[in-house]
Amino acid sequence: MAEKIQLSKKDRLAVAWRSTFIQGSWNYERMQNGGWVYSMIPAIKKLYTNKDDQKAALKRHLEFFNTHPYIASPILGVTLALEEERANGADVDDVAIQGVKIGMMGPLAGIGDPVFWFTVRPMLGALGASLAMGGNILGPILFFVLWNLIRWAFMWYTQEFGYKAGSKITEDLSGGLLQDVTKGASILGMFVLAALVQRWVSIKFQPIVSTVDLDKGAYIEWDKLPAGADGIRAAFEQVNSGLSLSAQKVTTLQQNLDQLIPGLVPLLLTLFCMWLLKKKVSPIVIILGLFVVGILGHVVGLL
Repeated sequence: MAEKIQLSKKDRLAVAWRSTFIQGSWNYERMQNGGWVYSMIPAIKKLYTNKDDQKAALKRHLEFFNTHPYIASPILGVTLALEEERANGADVDDVAIQGVKIGMMGPLAGIGDPVFWFTVRPMLGALGASLAMGGNILGPILFFVLWNLIRWAFMWYTQEFGYKAGSKITEDLSGGLLQDVTKGASILGMFVLAALVQRWVSIKFQPIVSTVDLDKGAYIEWDKLPAGADGIRAAFEQVNSGLSLSAQKVTTLQQNLDQLIPGLVPLLLTLFCMWLLKKKVSPIVIILGLFVVGILGHVVGLL
């Protein structure tokens, strides 16, 4: 019986170090896939000695991948465990590996921004800035050191956590645990991505549906407001009381759609793009098509 191939701590450290550059070859078609493959190379070389197996591993990891750059670490850990089991003869196919990656990257992506960009970094930046404003050179140094210590510690320990968790998942391959995890992760990922459509996809239709003249007293009469600060204060008070800013109420097509089902058109556009991808249309063609439609729609006054 062949000896089991196992990734050493040195191998996993090499992967963690390379994952620092996961954004290094970011692209609009598959986003972080190049950086992901670059991170996986030390593990792939260790697990697969056959050149054809190495090429196949690199190819399956060139699929679409995108998440917060630091949150990618636990996903890397789980993937390392899956690749390790596959290299040792376990029944782990490409679909299972890609399914776990896609299923995890969606839910975890929403954690990275509020934790790192909106909490940790502003806090450390405020600390460093307060010292720097007082003339202390330790301000920027402290920010740089603490930020990278926190970042690196998080990336390493979460990768190790993912690696150990992934090993436990693969212990029950015959019992279907991996299939259940893959299915559950995929469903959760699709749910989170669908919830983000309203936030990230923006479409506004400009055509005016109706223009209605308002009765006197329903809008602010700007020419009758006092001059200076008193006029500004009076305008704010009238707006708070519900008065319109103009003498006409203009209703656009977008406002009617928002009253019907908010986010309906962005959702339909997303589903249409997914359908095109399913039909093997290149993502680059879809992106260029969206640019053309957006520009033409603006020119004719539709968007």
